[in-house]
Amino acid sequence: MIPSATKLVVTSRDRLLASMAATGIMLAMIENALPSPIPGVKPGLANIVTLYVLYRFDWQTAAWVAILRILGAALLFGSFLTPGFFLSLAGGFSCLAVLRLTCLLPREWFGPVSQSLCAAFAHTTGQLLVAYAWLLPHRAVVMLAPGFVITASLFGLINGLIVARLLNETSQ
Repeated sequence: MIPSATKLVVTSRDRLLASMAATGIMLAMIENALPSPIPGVKPGLANIVTLYVLYRFDWQTAAWVAILRILGAALLFGSFLTPGFFLSLAGGFSCLAVLRLTCLLPREWFGPVSQSLCAAFAHTTGQLLVAYAWLLPHRAVVMLAPGFVITASLFGLINGLIVARLLNETSQ
């Protein structure tokens, strides 16, 4: 005898989070199409969605959206289980860990811009650590770090300002 199936109930919140993950995947697609003067340097547009969800909901929800976005983009690009996927996953998990830490500290210490900067540095650090440990265990990775830190600062600042503006507009 086959047990009766439990009906899956989809809430409006579920739909909203799915649309946030889809928006992150779309931004990852746009980002992937942009030319990059330095291989591996991307503006992290999809991280805007993660930070926005963090402010609108909570860390757990932002983590789900980020993981869905990373997996969805990897499946869409055909990069699932490739080195690029693991670099993205390492950056995403590092970013989420730092965002979790910033959520545990007093709220007045961090705003969208400072959290975006922390997340960008964590993302870059996570990727460089995986690149060094797995792909290129050589000093050359360390020599790349200053360029990545500068771009993480620039894009972290820009993305944080975008999130601050989005939060300001949606709260009015």
